[in-house]
Amino acid sequence: MSQFKSIYRLLLIIGLAVGLSGCNFFTRLANIGSEPPLSKIENPVAQQGYQPVSMPMPRPEPVLQQANSLWRPGSKAFFKDQRANQVGDIVTVMVEIEDKATLNNSTDTTRASSESAGFAGLFGLETQVTKVLPEGTSSADLIDLGSDHSVSGSGAVNRNETINMEIAAIVTQILPNGNMVIVGRQEVRVNFESRDLSVTGVVRPEDITSANTIESSKIAEARIAYGGRGHLTDVQQGRYGQQLFDIIFPF
Repeated sequence: MSQFKSIYRLLLIIGLAVGLSGCNFFTRLANIGSEPPLSKIENPVAQQGYQPVSMPMPRPEPVLQQANSLWRPGSKAFFKDQRANQVGDIVTVMVEIEDKATLNNSTDTTRASSESAGFAGLFGLETQVTKVLPEGTSSADLIDLGSDHSVSGSGAVNRNETINMEIAAIVTQILPNGNMVIVGRQEVRVNFESRDLSVTGVVRPEDITSANTIESSKIAEARIAYGGRGHLTDVQQGRYGQQLFDIIFPF
């Protein structure tokens, strides 16, 4: 009977471990010995988790149409504007990130406090109070508290990141003020490692150059992600069990 309980507990532990890893456990088992699969091309608006962007808009203004005029608002030339300006158009995003951050913080705090309380008279009841207290206790000196608190800490951050690449994005939404929401994703697989790059944000048509490109620094609410999937990524990250214990036992 005890052996049956031990086997049952072992199966329960294995089941919990598989459940904690989620569906990714079975997907990775199916991909053992093969390259990580590339995701299929889908409509960004139809993807799971997509949320339309809602931003504060200015008051709409009427557009004046001038007869026999070669100039159009928003154009940089007399001919047709080749820049992205409609849903479904493609614009090239120039991702150039060079971040440097150096922070040094130091904290030193000291605090001391002392409190005392008592009563010499309480409507004649002070003698009754001392009867229920230990012998020798005075009603004028019942409470005497003291505390000392000291905190000392220091921290330093030194970070240097550089990313330079290009990615094509699709216009998925045009806001009422003319700004455009773009979504771009790129996957590159080399041997058993897949590199994923994604960019999302809001751009102004005026910031798009005549070559139909835009710098990443001019994207509002930018969400730029650069990561990977495959054998190298699996080795670099901690095991599921280790991550679980780090969360449950932070000390």
